[in-house]
Amino acid sequence: MSTLQRRHFLVAAAAAQQTWAQANDRLRVAIVGVGGRGTAHIREMLPVPNLEIGALVEVDGARAEAASQLIFQKTGKRPIIESDMRRVFDNKSIDAVTIATTNHWHSLTAIWAMQAGKDVYVEKPVSHNVFEGIKLVETARKYNRIAAGGTQRRWWGRFRAAVDLLHAGTIGDIYQGNFVFPGNREPIGFKPITQPPANLNWDLWLGPAQMQPYHANLVHYNWHWFWDFGNGELGNNGIHMIDVLRWGMKKNMPVAVRSTGGRFGEKDQGQTPNTQNVTWMFADGSSIVGALRGLPTSEPMSWDFFGTKGHLHLMADGRHRLTLGRNKKPEPEPEYPANLDHFANFADAVRARDRKLLHAEVEETAISTAYCHIGNIAHRVGRELKFDPATMKFPGDAEANALLTRKYRAPYVVPEKV
Repeated sequence: MSTLQRRHFLVAAAAAQQTWAQANDRLRVAIVGVGGRGTAHIREMLPVPNLEIGALVEVDGARAEAASQLIFQKTGKRPIIESDMRRVFDNKSIDAVTIATTNHWHSLTAIWAMQAGKDVYVEKPVSHNVFEGIKLVETARKYNRIAAGGTQRRWWGRFRAAVDLLHAGTIGDIYQGNFVFPGNREPIGFKPITQPPANLNWDLWLGPAQMQPYHANLVHYNWHWFWDFGNGELGNNGIHMIDVLRWGMKKNMPVAVRSTGGRFGEKDQGQTPNTQNVTWMFADGSSIVGALRGLPTSEPMSWDFFGTKGHLHLMADGRHRLTLGRNKKPEPEPEYPANLDHFANFADAVRARDRKLLHAEVEETAISTAYCHIGNIAHRVGRELKFDPATMKFPGDAEANALLTRKYRAPYVVPEKV
């Protein structure tokens, strides 16, 4: 071989190796559920280098086609479309799955995906009940999968800066964390029982829930306000609020919980409270106190951390106001770091096979989600409850413990043994 031929061979080999490395580095992702959050997944993933949306799973054919068209317009490629997620999980070309279904499908979707060898990004709340959250984490550990929870504020620069201050002891020992979430929800009225639309696979939409008649208040958003499918505002947006407080306060599960509130105002078909005040209490006497407002209010969304040396007020956009000692004037506002890209963070952790790289590993989100569940259980039984973090149960309380799980409909069953 001549010198010139050898040079051409080496250049070609190097180019081939680079192409192989790039292809090997590419992650092909399936998105399960392409409603509002699933469409946001598409828009946020498209700019991430070496990440390809290879498949969509959606039980509503009209939604699936709209999402496919969006991807085609941006990439020139059309993803695989399936209504049954199990067919996508059997596809060896899919590396990872992001999940933006109804709440009652979150854990089972993730468990099936991880059992099939996929890594997962699960939207909040990561479970529909406490039992599911426990099994979700067990599955991630047993199959050594990278699993992220969708509590995106852990990637936001402003929130990370505020939490760094708290963890540095700037306001001393934190004895209370408060949040206010103003939802301002309109009544949903009453919808009659009808046949499901022709484009909707009703059996797959129901999944783990018991078979029941279709009505238009379930599909596609107001399912949040029905116990079989959603977790009320506490599980819808309260999870974000709780997660920030837990993160800042370094809290695990509480030892007691109480909830007051109800569904006030105009009567409608919804079941979950539109006004709820929840207190989670810890063994050291500290607490987290949350207020969820579904009726009109002028209160802004906010978090407050109260410590022995000061107070940190955190606003909806992540800016904070820090007041120390008995000073009435807040400290100067700092420079904030840039936001991190949560799907890029997920992809990096998948490639490195290192869950420690995740800013919201699924176990953290599962704990925050469990706060929502036990808060709702306290509301449903109508009394303060003692809770044992070691067993994840309410000691000696059969009524409350029954609500830690649900009756599943075969074959959509979250297994006891994962």
